Parts: sequence; C-alpha cells; structure tokens
Amino acid sequence: MSYTDQRTSNPAAWAAFWIGLAGLVLMPIPLFIGFFLGGGLSIIAAVFAVIGLLKGLSRSGKGIGPVVFAAIFIALTWGGISVGGGIIW
Repeated sequence: MSYTDQRTSNPAAWAAFWIGLAGLVLMPIPLFIGFFLGGGLSIIAAVFAVIGLLKGLSRSGKGIGPVVFAAIFIALTWGGISVGGGIIW
C-alpha cells in the first residue's frame, strides 16, 4: 500500500468544519454584516460538507466526523440568523 491509500483524512470535511466555524463566529456582527459573512460562509460550508460526506461514505464512513460538526455549526448559524443574529444585534 502506498501512503495515499492509507490516508484517512477528508480535506473537504475539514474545510466544511473550519468554514462553518468561521461562519458561526462571524454571524453575530450586526447591521447585516454577520448575515452576509456568516450566512455566506455557512452556504459554502454546506457545499463542502456534502462533498466531504460523499467522500467519507465512499471510504466506509472514514473521515465524516468533521462533517457532523460542520452541520451543527451551519444549523447554529442559520438558527442565530433566524432570530435576528447578524441583522439587528
């Protein structure tokens, strides 16, 4: 086996994790800045999460842990936006 066959990391999943976390952190900025920054980053994180999930499932579920956390970050970001975070806070 070569090194690339043994690799269990999932770069798309980790990108979703970090971008989703950045979106969650930036979401509370008021006056629609957080809406556009946090909301935009969470959409990008969702795209990476789907890609990471598909890659992880093709490898028998290896590397989908960050996708789960990214999904939680995305849900918290949009939950915060739905109650006024990034818009009026």
